[in-house]
Amino acid sequence: MMMMTTAPGAVNSISLNYLHQHYGHNIINARRHGGSGSFNVKQPCNSNFKPNSNFNPSLIISTTVSTRTTSLHVSASSSSAAPGGQFSDQWVDAKKKQSGKRIAGIDQDELLDPKVLADADSCFCEFKGVHIHHKVYDAESKPNNSLQNQALTQLPQQIKKIGFPMILLHGFGASVFSWSRVMEPLGEVTGSKVLAFDRPAFGLTSRLFSFHHSSPDSKGKKPLNPYSMAFAVLATLYLVDFLAAEKAILVGHSAGSLVAVNSYFEAPERVAALILVAPAILAPRIVQKVVERNRSERNESNDQIGKERSDLNPINPFIKLLKMLSMFIKYIMRAIMQMAKGMADMINSLYKKALSAFLRSAFALTLLRMVMDKFGLAAVRNAFYDSKKFTEHIADGYTKPLKAKGWDRALLEFTAAMLTDTDSVPKPPVAKRLHEISCPVLIVTGDTDRIVPSWNAERLSRAIPGSKLEVIKHCGHLPHEEKFEEFVSIVERFLQNAFGCSEGKSVQAVV
Repeated sequence: MMMMTTAPGAVNSISLNYLHQHYGHNIINARRHGGSGSFNVKQPCNSNFKPNSNFNPSLIISTTVSTRTTSLHVSASSSSAAPGGQFSDQWVDAKKKQSGKRIAGIDQDELLDPKVLADADSCFCEFKGVHIHHKVYDAESKPNNSLQNQALTQLPQQIKKIGFPMILLHGFGASVFSWSRVMEPLGEVTGSKVLAFDRPAFGLTSRLFSFHHSSPDSKGKKPLNPYSMAFAVLATLYLVDFLAAEKAILVGHSAGSLVAVNSYFEAPERVAALILVAPAILAPRIVQKVVERNRSERNESNDQIGKERSDLNPINPFIKLLKMLSMFIKYIMRAIMQMAKGMADMINSLYKKALSAFLRSAFALTLLRMVMDKFGLAAVRNAFYDSKKFTEHIADGYTKPLKAKGWDRALLEFTAAMLTDTDSVPKPPVAKRLHEISCPVLIVTGDTDRIVPSWNAERLSRAIPGSKLEVIKHCGHLPHEEKFEEFVSIVERFLQNAFGCSEGKSVQAVV
């Protein structure tokens, strides 16, 4: 046994390069101990292991680092030792660098499977290979005399039950957590189940990336992108079936409102009512004007063609010839314009492919992580009218998904799907179909919403016939969080009026 002691400040860690040189990849026990820096190197279990000639297989190195001295104990049958007597600090430095990775205060070194992060009341169901995280409050299985529920909903003693289940759809960057304050009181209002779920790329729903490599089915149809709007709509309708209901009330917040409306257009017979909270549905006015102008120009062009064809029967042959020549030139110009449009479509397709490739690159991943670190929590805080209501509890709820494996890649996949995916069967824009909605619609907005201004909600209300608009004063983009009591009260009045429930009478809606 040989013992070496070094003075304070001397190098006190063993070089992994040196150990790797003599033991290759067969180091099986390397660990640091709390309060001291030591690790053991032992002979592996593999009987075919042959160390280099300079080392004896029974070599055991143990270093113990204290604040004052460093001891090196070596037990060996050979007299050879590490040359130079000094070891590098590369291993320790590398560990320090790795442990410094944090995004929005969340350590990124040890990301976990979403199911490990689940709460006690979390549930998972599988839909098309995706494990959807959701929570359910069942009013039918709970007592109705909860003092907390009465305080939140401000309902009379005899609660009037609507009977339809309710599905809650969160907005961009949110999760089931955003509905935590209103799930129970909304359940008491409906007298049925209330389900909130995390859309793929958000919350604790599993992240799926294998769909890129999946082959088309027998009909040549590509697998459904789990981050697309089509998947979100089908998942929503699947959950209506999951609740064993024929119809459900869909409540969407911000971008979740677009999922709710698209779900209605996909299966209007499955939607009892729509409640749109701070809805991000209508495009800004400037975008809408450009689209309308382009459509108007196309209509004028078609009208002009019809007029030209009707004028091809003049009495004077010379005039007829000039008309035909003029039409011929116009057709040539129109053909050239169509070619240019075809080139524009091709360029647009190439642009989408380039954008999709960029969003799946390592650079985009780094950029996303930087943005989330610098602005993620600030964006949530800005969504409140009163920033004092943005508590540490709320911050923890919004950042919890950053602990899940693949959260960053999934968010980029969602962005790519939102910007580049197109339906195989072209559909009219949602904004042009809003007048087709015939179910009861409630629109709720905050008067000081800095993300989706209240005037945009007013436009949406005018576009949907018979819709009800409610503006909550001194409220931002999160009425169901910032003014949850008033929000629940508004929803309760709307549902009672929509389904004809009278005071003091308990009515169960017939599905």
